[in-house]
Amino acid sequence: MFHLQSLELLHWDYCQRLSLPLDGAIITVAGPNGSGKTTLLDAMRTLLGLECSGGRNYKTYARHANADTAWLRAVVENRPRSRQASSRPFARNLLYSDQVTLACRIERNGGDWVRKYLMVEGDEPVEKLVDRPEKDWLGIEHWRKRLEGAGLSRAIARVLALEQGQTDRLCEYSPKELLRLVFDVFGDQEGLDRYEEARQHQRQLAEEVAAAERDLAHGEAQLAHLEGRVNLYRQHQAKLRERETLATEVVPVLTWAEERLDIAARLRELHRQRVHHAMEARQRRDYRHKLLALAQERDQAADRVRQLESDKGSAQAAQQQARDAERPVEELVKRADELQALAAVEGDAAQLAQRLRELEERKSQLQAKWHELSTQRRAAQEALDGLQGQRQAPPPSDVARFLRVLRQENIAHHVMADVIEITDERWRAAAEGVLRGARWVVVLGERGDEARAMGLAERERYRHYLVADAAPAPAKADPHSLLAVLRFSAPAPAWLLKQLALIRRVESTADGVKAGAEWITPDAYWRDARGGRSVWVDPADHQFGAAALASRKESIERQLAGLDRELTQVAEQQRDVGRQLTAAIEASKGHRAAEELARCSDDFAQARLQLPALKQARVEASRRWQALDDAHKRAVIAQTQAEAAYRETQNKLSDSERAAEKFEREWKERHDVQRSRAAESHATRRRFPPRWIARDKLEELRRHYTNATQARLRQEGIEGDLANGQWETDATVEEKATLMRAAVAGQQGDLEQRKSSNEAARIAVGNARERYIDVLRATVRRYRKNLIELGQLAGVEVTADLPHLDNDDTVLRQAELKVSFNFDGKGQIGLNDGEASGGQQVIKSLILLVGLLKDDETPGGFVFIDEPFAHLDVRNIQLVGHFLKSTRAQYVLTTPITHNVEVFEPADITLVTAKKPAGARWAPPIGVLQRRVEVT
Repeated sequence: MFHLQSLELLHWDYCQRLSLPLDGAIITVAGPNGSGKTTLLDAMRTLLGLECSGGRNYKTYARHANADTAWLRAVVENRPRSRQASSRPFARNLLYSDQVTLACRIERNGGDWVRKYLMVEGDEPVEKLVDRPEKDWLGIEHWRKRLEGAGLSRAIARVLALEQGQTDRLCEYSPKELLRLVFDVFGDQEGLDRYEEARQHQRQLAEEVAAAERDLAHGEAQLAHLEGRVNLYRQHQAKLRERETLATEVVPVLTWAEERLDIAARLRELHRQRVHHAMEARQRRDYRHKLLALAQERDQAADRVRQLESDKGSAQAAQQQARDAERPVEELVKRADELQALAAVEGDAAQLAQRLRELEERKSQLQAKWHELSTQRRAAQEALDGLQGQRQAPPPSDVARFLRVLRQENIAHHVMADVIEITDERWRAAAEGVLRGARWVVVLGERGDEARAMGLAERERYRHYLVADAAPAPAKADPHSLLAVLRFSAPAPAWLLKQLALIRRVESTADGVKAGAEWITPDAYWRDARGGRSVWVDPADHQFGAAALASRKESIERQLAGLDRELTQVAEQQRDVGRQLTAAIEASKGHRAAEELARCSDDFAQARLQLPALKQARVEASRRWQALDDAHKRAVIAQTQAEAAYRETQNKLSDSERAAEKFEREWKERHDVQRSRAAESHATRRRFPPRWIARDKLEELRRHYTNATQARLRQEGIEGDLANGQWETDATVEEKATLMRAAVAGQQGDLEQRKSSNEAARIAVGNARERYIDVLRATVRRYRKNLIELGQLAGVEVTADLPHLDNDDTVLRQAELKVSFNFDGKGQIGLNDGEASGGQQVIKSLILLVGLLKDDETPGGFVFIDEPFAHLDVRNIQLVGHFLKSTRAQYVLTTPITHNVEVFEPADITLVTAKKPAGARWAPPIGVLQRRVEVT
């Protein structure tokens, strides 16, 4: 690094023009506070492209001079450090003289100030520099680079000029910052440059790889988009081709083939009908023969019925005559028996009274029984009358009342008894038994009426279910389930449909046990999950369908007939008891039954003799009438059957003849239609290419499209897709996709090449990092040696821990240089741990700073230190002086004149400044004291 030899200021701050010698190792600038010491240092800083101290800048100093131009000029040393010319500090700037002039020109530019720099060989005054062309002048950034080439690195610039009273700032660096600063000062710049260049090259390659990856991803995205468009284009073309194939080939061929098959099937059907018609003609001949025979049987049956009716009438008259002859004799015998019974007790008043009581009781019993039977008959008759004119059995009164309330509230509804019809009477008992509990379940028409309807049901105490969720019965139920024999005309509760579908119909309980699960027999024996039980319902209580009404009527009519027979018997018994009671009453009044027996004994005896014969005659007459009646019934049945067979055969013959006439008329029309269709089919076939209608081709079309209808639906679907879909119609999209594939392939190759280059760069960075680490180790060892030597001069024990360095950027970034100081044997103190005093802080910073500048091989360089002796006692000031002398660097120091004179002891040149007098235009000249060089 170069040394300063002289400095010239022109119109800088309050200095008009002055020249100062700086050709010494230590230059001390002394003067009172405010006399321009820092101003002089800031002039040097500005000339070297550094920042001024204390927030000031060059514009402030130029403005104070109140001139249009200010000049800063220095002459610096440029002697070679070795015999090679390239070892001169400014050799890189192509300056090879022993002296180099550095100049800074600050000009007013409108309302602002602009500085330019110039570097020339030799000692060239300002007057000549003014004539230099503008192209030779440099900006601040180029100027700093020029000075870096001469040894004034950016790292040295950061610590070159510490501000006033801040000489302890260097010890405030962190160990990591200190290590970086040491390497920047001592490091092999070429190795560092190579390492930085390799890292930069690798970063550029990494960025290129990332950019190539982004370009590849973008290209792949574009390729994917183009491939999607290609797929859409190909799908569109495929649909166009399929639409054309369907319209021109598939639909016409399949339609023709189906038409052909239909024509063949219909012709076969016409032939079958023709054969069947011939068979029916033979059947009609048989019907005619059979009809003649049945007519004869019908006439014979009619004659037999008429004959039996005549015989039955005669037998009935004979029966009536026998009964009329028997009745008075029978009554006379009964009278004799009653008189005998009465005669046996009429002599005993107690027995007669007992007889009267028994007859009275018997009369009362018969009267009660008559009343009971009459009541039952009236109820049955009323029930039968209530069924007259009805289409189905009426509901109970509570159900009818609740349904009437729902109708009044305009709530749509129906009950299950009104919507279920039993289609198989054989299973009526089973269905009635299972559905008995669901007869009066109310199903609402609207779900929204549920709350209102349930409120009415609660008020009316309706005991049956009220359902709002209903479903229609399935169209096709399990043929073996109970649901299969039921027909629903309205929706039913889902749970009821599910229950009926799960009940299997079986012929017997044995079959049901084998089948398992839930089943029921025709006699209504039902087995569910809880077990088996009979759910038989009396026919009089059947409810579902019109057949239930007929069953009820028949049951009530049978009940009425039985009640009529019982009433007749009771009436006869009442008549006999009444006659006996009358006789007993007369006997109690004195009438003698024995006298009447004696008086009518001949009549009674004759009646007893005649009664068996008359009874036998009546029985024979009844038997004769019964036999004729049975024969008449059989004859009537035979006549009915003969008449029915005759009518059935006659109807069959008539139907067959009408069908034959219709067949003859319609068959020819259908046959002509099919022949016309066959001719059209042949004509259509001739228009098709043979390969279209080949058997294999037709089978392939049927496998793919099933039939013509499906093909037409497919055609309509394709038309809809083409009309409504988003399709690609650009024919060049395939070519674009091909080009994009080639481009992506090129990008992939380029990316692989860049990755290879990046890997090579990574290896180069590793190698450069190894060399960088070697230089760093040597640099740290040298700096450590300087610190220890300077510490020994200062009487301070200095230790520095060598950092851990490895061939890894992370380790290098985390590497630290830990330096500790031991003052007066009081223990180790770190860089900035707060344990050192103010003076010790200055000593530490100066040791660190001087260690940076101490170089036995390449002496030189300079540094500005503003008031380095602050906070120091006399002894420490002496120590600082010895530090400065121990190095071969150049120092520019400032100190106030109030300090101890020891501060001037190390100085080779002392510049004495003074304050500008009040009212003066310029500051006084700076005094120069130069130490005489002793010659030995």
